[in-house]
Amino acid sequence: MSKEILTTQDLHLYYGDKEALKGINLNFDAKGITALIGPSGCGKSTYLRTLNRMNDLIPNVTITGTIKFKGENLYAPSADTVQIRKEIGMVFQQPNPFPFSIYDNVIYGLRIAGEKDKEKLDAVVEKSLRQAAVWDEVKDHLHESALALSGGQQQRVCIARVLAVSPEIILLDEPTSALDPVSSSQIETTLLNLRHDYTIITVTHNLQQASRIADRTAFFMNGELVEVDQTKNIFMNPAEKQTEDYISGRFG
Repeated sequence: MSKEILTTQDLHLYYGDKEALKGINLNFDAKGITALIGPSGCGKSTYLRTLNRMNDLIPNVTITGTIKFKGENLYAPSADTVQIRKEIGMVFQQPNPFPFSIYDNVIYGLRIAGEKDKEKLDAVVEKSLRQAAVWDEVKDHLHESALALSGGQQQRVCIARVLAVSPEIILLDEPTSALDPVSSSQIETTLLNLRHDYTIITVTHNLQQASRIADRTAFFMNGELVEVDQTKNIFMNPAEKQTEDYISGRFG
């Protein structure tokens, strides 16, 4: 039986008449980290946003092809986007905690779903913050504003907020690009610890980061998927010259 949890076949996306994704075929196994790399404007973030229908929020977007999550078509008319975004969570480039307490940030999704059991909520908050490797730093400040935290702490609280609703897939769009090196390293360590339990798909411009944390790496160029392979192969022995040129710094 296949371990694939998410599949995309012949995926095209248009902003008006402009084709931003040109027939992407890319599948993801359950668990592990896949990095999406490529120069600015190559389509990697656009592709990431199709995976939990975030592009639905952008006007004049047309998407063709098939995206399946556990065998079900994500773009079927009957698909529930709220449920999709619960199971396929997103962490953005800029930390975006809500303007209330750390505790209320983490349980936000559960509260929306109607959960009122304080004992359960307390347990989820601790578990999620521990998984996001920020519990020890915030456990005595749970009812203080999340906006008072450092950028790196805010980003880990945002990861905890995604984890609290028990997703299967975590999407990250350059999650460390706005952070200092120490905070970036903490996020990388967090992701490495999570990779055994979740499917993680991250966009990064940082090639060193991709080489450090990703099991697989996919290289995008001009809206096309040039190649995908085990990260070691992409960096040490790429199959395509375009990939080699990008990795070696000849362009991009």
